Amino acid sequence: MSKERGKRIAIGARPPANPQAEAWIRQGDADALQKGDLYTARLTLDITPALRARIKVSAFTQGVTVAELLRGLLEREFPPENTP
Repeated sequence: MSKERGKRIAIGARPPANPQAEAWIRQGDADALQKGDLYTARLTLDITPALRARIKVSAFTQGVTVAELLRGLLEREFPPENTP
């Protein structure tokens, strides 16, 4: 058994955090929580690969995610009822 094996190596203190970086990281967590609060139900449906491709291309050309595109489409097709 070598003498070096029993030595402990000290680990330095954690470097001070960058407040701007920490705020940016926490902002992402807050955004995720807000989305989770808004969209809590999952919908699964079977579509053809060709339709899926068309949806993905359309979302890409509009600069949105597929989920955002489909949520918008469903909101337009099924608006909330404004009953008195």
